[in-house]
Amino acid sequence: MELADFSPVGTLEALSQLLNPPEEEEEESNQEISSCAASIGPGHIAPMRRPEPAVTAPDKSKDRKEIWDEQEVPEGSEFDDTWDPREQPEYNILYKQRVGTEDVFLGMSRRDPSTACCEDMVVRIQLADTKAAEVSLSLRNTFLDLRAPKYKLGLHLPHPVDSKNGKAQFLSDREALEVTLPMMRDFDFINFL
Repeated sequence: MELADFSPVGTLEALSQLLNPPEEEEEESNQEISSCAASIGPGHIAPMRRPEPAVTAPDKSKDRKEIWDEQEVPEGSEFDDTWDPREQPEYNILYKQRVGTEDVFLGMSRRDPSTACCEDMVVRIQLADTKAAEVSLSLRNTFLDLRAPKYKLGLHLPHPVDSKNGKAQFLSDREALEVTLPMMRDFDFINFL
């Protein structure tokens, strides 16, 4: 009769053999793995290399001296100047919607207070110690550029606007410029006017 080993190590080995009986194939594969592990060094640790993308022929219609296409350059990037010492003024972006009595009291239209129902975007820019004649304003569909002797603001707008039909008003008592821009929205079940 065989004596049982009740030491902690013997108990763990017996449990391991009970749960995973040794097979000859596993022993051979373990020996192969251990022999392969000895031949692997730190230089073998690296991410898998991906295949190189196929090189396409250059488009002959484009100018070879140009670095970027016009679609790759964001609108308003020509106004970005990191070396300009002028400070950026404080500004707020507000939204306006035209509502009537049928909207407010009866709720007949599908309008709600969210920005999805707004028609105009109002940008209020605080310009302390600045006169209206000193302000230069340039608008694009998605970019607002403001220059003054003390301030510079290049603002990427959150929604596309109709830059040709906007209006600006300088409020001298508040020392602020208020720019009202109609937003260009896709027509849907809310914005059908």
